[in-house]
Amino acid sequence: MTTWGFSAGCAVAAAWANAEAPLRCSLSFASCYVYAPRGEGFTSAAARLLCQRVKASDPRWLPRYAGQVAELCARERPLASLFARDAWLVPMPGCAPACTRPAAACQLAMALHELGLGCDVWPGITRRTAVTRSATALLGARPTVRQHYESFAVAAAPRVAALRRIVLIDDVITKGRTLLAAAAKLRGEFAHADVRAFALVRTLGFLTRVDRLLAPCEGFVYWAHGDARREP
Repeated sequence: MTTWGFSAGCAVAAAWANAEAPLRCSLSFASCYVYAPRGEGFTSAAARLLCQRVKASDPRWLPRYAGQVAELCARERPLASLFARDAWLVPMPGCAPACTRPAAACQLAMALHELGLGCDVWPGITRRTAVTRSATALLGARPTVRQHYESFAVAAAPRVAALRRIVLIDDVITKGRTLLAAAAKLRGEFAHADVRAFALVRTLGFLTRVDRLLAPCEGFVYWAHGDARREP
């Protein structure tokens, strides 16, 4: 390899590493319900129905699910701490910049705040460019953490000094790519803020059966081998 070729290769590698640097982070999250896409049995079917209702922002059911979160906050100290009075709820946007209706995460965030959780709802993360919808994409065609990160923009903050605690709100968490990318984007703008996440439903992709719908959980999403990994 020529000196020029070696130098160019090093420059490309360095640029790639710099682009990935903000993504090398971790994010704590909490969730309430579970569902298994391939699950069998009555409970698994009920879990899939619950997930469909959440994604559709069903007005008959979403307030009930939000109410369950509020009830858990009254009993579970970690969840109550997550939705503290100074926590700003930041819903995850849809997959496209312009949407005709609020995303499911936005409606969930508003339902949670109406029950007294958090300080307020702030649409702090928006889409600059569209990404493929994960729910309908083939396994290898789903957006990467980096694609989500590059598609996001941070909106003007209402009161920057007050943004000490941010809770990202999503309807469903699978690998956690969207949430990890959003957390990295916000931390780049608000380094002083404590950024965490909440997803109403947690996907259990490899289970063939679930025993219950309500399964409160705390965990982490972190960068590993070029992708997001969720535990548990």
